Amino acid sequence: MKSKDLLKNKMKRREVLSKGMSALGVAGLAGSALAPSMFGRVAEAAATAAANGKILVVLELSGGNDGLNTVVPYGDDAYYRHRPEIGLPKNELRILDDHFGLNPGMAGFESLYKDGKMAIVHGCGYDNPSFSHFTSMAYWHTAAPNSGEEYGWVGRLADDMEPSAPSNYVVNVASRQSLAVRSERHVPVVFDQPNRFMREAFHEEKEALDRVPDVGNVENPSRRFLLDIARSANDASALVRQAWSNYSSPVDYGVNSLDLPKVVSLIDSGMPTKLYYVSYRNNAFDTHVFQNNVHRRLLTYTSDAVATFIRDLERIGRADDVALMIFSEFGRRVPENVSLGTDHGAANAMFVVGNQVKGGHYGELPSLTNLAEGDNLGHTTDFRRVYQTMVQGWLGHDGGAELLNGRFQPFDMFS
Repeated sequence: MKSKDLLKNKMKRREVLSKGMSALGVAGLAGSALAPSMFGRVAEAAATAAANGKILVVLELSGGNDGLNTVVPYGDDAYYRHRPEIGLPKNELRILDDHFGLNPGMAGFESLYKDGKMAIVHGCGYDNPSFSHFTSMAYWHTAAPNSGEEYGWVGRLADDMEPSAPSNYVVNVASRQSLAVRSERHVPVVFDQPNRFMREAFHEEKEALDRVPDVGNVENPSRRFLLDIARSANDASALVRQAWSNYSSPVDYGVNSLDLPKVVSLIDSGMPTKLYYVSYRNNAFDTHVFQNNVHRRLLTYTSDAVATFIRDLERIGRADDVALMIFSEFGRRVPENVSLGTDHGAANAMFVVGNQVKGGHYGELPSLTNLAEGDNLGHTTDFRRVYQTMVQGWLGHDGGAELLNGRFQPFDMFS
């Protein structure tokens, strides 16, 4: 069955949810009832959802993932000279080819790669790299290295693709909104636990907050804005909770699902969201001390969750419509440190996963013998080239040089 037909059928089966498709999303607010304003916009929202089935999901690995011990260049002796203690031996790796092997914990990524569903982009970074988690992540969030931007690149993408700001176009699963999704026009739906996505209030206030009166045309712009926000908060939270309550999957995401089942639940419910943003939280990949064991666990959890995400999408018939991009704010320094860990570095690998991905290696390999300042990998691929690949190559949108603060040639990555 085609994905559009599947979506249509899903919406018929879930009348309550589909009637709320056009609710505006809002971070941190919610209620418990579907507002009457939702019911008049069903056809428009359904058409928006079906017009272009392609969805982009971004997964952030916070803390600075060590790319060299993720995609291990075992074919280069310099790797082992730089890492005599924490370098991973070839006989422990999940071999990809005659030069690279994956960390032994990454069975899911190995399967995706060998099935041709995973692209590895080497040497991703930017000029004059910052080694601060906060600063470098801000550069990646805004696609504005060594600069400043008020809005995130995902938020600007939403504004550029849909200037009229249709409802629920961007979803950020997080405890608080990421800068990456901050938008001038769109109001992202931001939530952590779907079943608890509601406005906090005293019991005595709850009934009043749940009711957003339809007072007709409101001339006062401030009052109109507040009423719209309150209504959209109620609508969005009801949609998310309903989608999650309807979601049931036989697949096991492992120890840490990285919030990816929540994404599947919304896709399966017929939400018209085109852009999703999730993360491996809490600076988990900041592996300064005794790195190998904890790093392997982190990569196992990530690999398991991502591979299961693709299987879950296949189960609901939407795997051909979704591409997942994975990044971290920087890599690690090439030599190991005295604590058997690695310190903040520069260039890193990025990953793109999906049924429509033309798997393999992309980008020029950074040199392990001619290191950049501070014993770091010199970047060979501006990370925004991967962003451009997702925007233009996957979503089919050309936002111009302003969108990513420059023109970048996309990789030929999608079939």
